[in-house]
Amino acid sequence: MPQPGGEMMSAESAVGSAQRTVRRLITYLLLFALVVIAAVGLSGLLERLLVAGTELATADVAGLARSLAFALIGGPLAALLWWVVWRRLGDETERASVGWGLYVTGMYVLSLVLAVSNLLSTLTTLIGGPSLQWRPSLATGLVWAAVWVWHRWMSRHPRKRPLDLVDVPTVLGTYIGLVMGVSGAVAALSTLLDAALRGATAAVAVGKPWWVSALQSLVWAAGGGLVWWWHWKHDGGRLLRTGFAGIALIAVGVLGAGVLTLGGAGVVLFVVLRLAFDRTESMDLLLEPLAPAVAAAAIGSLVWVYHRGLARGSSETLRQGSRLVTSGVALVAAASGIGVIVNAALAMAATPLAGSGARTLLLGGISSLLVGGPVWWLTWKPLERTAAVDPRAAGESGAWLNARRVYLIVVFGLSAVVAVITLLVIGFRMFEYFLGDLSGGSLVERIRAPLGLLVATALVAGYHFAVWRHERAIFAAAGSARQRTVGHVILVTGFDPAPLHRVIEDVTGAGVTVWRRSDAGQGTGAAADTGRLAGRLAAELEGVSARRVLVTVGPDGRIDVIPLQG
Repeated sequence: MPQPGGEMMSAESAVGSAQRTVRRLITYLLLFALVVIAAVGLSGLLERLLVAGTELATADVAGLARSLAFALIGGPLAALLWWVVWRRLGDETERASVGWGLYVTGMYVLSLVLAVSNLLSTLTTLIGGPSLQWRPSLATGLVWAAVWVWHRWMSRHPRKRPLDLVDVPTVLGTYIGLVMGVSGAVAALSTLLDAALRGATAAVAVGKPWWVSALQSLVWAAGGGLVWWWHWKHDGGRLLRTGFAGIALIAVGVLGAGVLTLGGAGVVLFVVLRLAFDRTESMDLLLEPLAPAVAAAAIGSLVWVYHRGLARGSSETLRQGSRLVTSGVALVAAASGIGVIVNAALAMAATPLAGSGARTLLLGGISSLLVGGPVWWLTWKPLERTAAVDPRAAGESGAWLNARRVYLIVVFGLSAVVAVITLLVIGFRMFEYFLGDLSGGSLVERIRAPLGLLVATALVAGYHFAVWRHERAIFAAAGSARQRTVGHVILVTGFDPAPLHRVIEDVTGAGVTVWRRSDAGQGTGAAADTGRLAGRLAAELEGVSARRVLVTVGPDGRIDVIPLQG
């Protein structure tokens, strides 16, 4: 019977734990805010020193007062609170708190982004020519670089670094640098190709030579590449095998790079088709989107191939996750192309003498379909037969089959939502037309865009629903074949029978009769851990085939599985 004193102590312990959690969150939020305030104030003061030398007082008295208040009040408060926090971090429970990990991670990422972006902006401003705008960005960059160095030191301190979210700063720093570097590389290559395709004079967009824009973009590419290398190689980001590292690799390296690659390739093909079949605009306008598209496809494909190779060399879950994400990106491109083609076909059918607009739209849909369709086919492999494996099976094969089923359900569900929305839009347009509003053109003109989207989503939803039903039937057959190996199980145990009952049903599918032992109270120690018993029982039942099976669990945890005759 529970003792009142024990319940009271448990309640007091829970209240104390909640109070400590709230105290930590408030402390770290306040520290985060004070550090940001102090950094902003110091940046403002350093900017004025760079601009006016020793003359701090300028016409902007309010700005100077704000910087002084932030630096001289916020700075000491931040230092005092940090000193209090730092002393407490000798306790391992403080280091293991989520608040400390979140604070270090958030400030690390914020300071990294602000430091790198402002320092790179300083270099690009200096490359652009005489200007005073480099001083504010240099001041901000230097202050936030100091904040980054400070928090990097804390994140790697041997006795006071966080014990939670340890690898998150490295992962985030890796992909922040990757995004910066890829953006700069795409912009630089785009400027070079544009100058080569349309001439140096056409590349002057903002009154400066083309090579200046290219050099500025290369600075961003080099800076982002350095940040990426520092976290990926120097800090060992490529060796991380955590769940968050895998998600980031799939989200940025596969999904983001896939969208960039397919988008660029689609625009390239669109320009080529327009050059062949739709020269209704000047050559300069036709070639305008070609350079950025080629650059995006080229750089994106390099990043995509590299990260897909990393995924293929990792676990089965990560490898198949990369495959599903790639398939999803290609599917969106192909479905969009189908919708646009239907839209253009309706426009041409409603107006036989349709101008270049419908033809341009048709070429856009064809290019999207030709880019997304083959990639989806090669990735999804619709003719490949699904293995007849029970998705409840342990290991990575079962996890992959479950992930595939979730993917099918998600695609079908999203397609159904889009279909419902487009049906509502079509209904609204039809009612609007039949009620006498003629300002929107003919009925076909009103509904051709949502109707094209409806056709595409209906095809996607129908296909994936059919695949899901087919695979569910295969999995059910595999599970039934596995279940028929045992007819009935008699379980004799003195422990809690519920976990053992569930394991027997999951492994064999058989009915279970439970008999309780009279010597139940003798099970002690590790043998009383029914979770471990359940795992051992599952292993013992593998491969057993009989109409009836007797399972006995002794007081000492010994398991005997005895097939019976008759």
